[in-house]
Amino acid sequence: MSKYNQLWEYVSQRQEDHFVMTFDEIAVAAGIPIDHSFLNAKKELLEYGYVVGKISLKEKTVIFQKN
Repeated sequence: MSKYNQLWEYVSQRQEDHFVMTFDEIAVAAGIPIDHSFLNAKKELLEYGYVVGKISLKEKTVIFQKN
């Protein structure tokens, strides 16, 4: 069980082909702030039909894309 499961469930319920979330929005959806472990955990998202397309540290955003 990943600490990001709540976020993955949220993402899997989205209908868009791709969408952007800020780090703050991710923290709310996940119930925890994003940290370096997100980089390793993002591969779990494949099981939910999405992938992480791009992480922008400058803009503090993550692009999610349907797999």
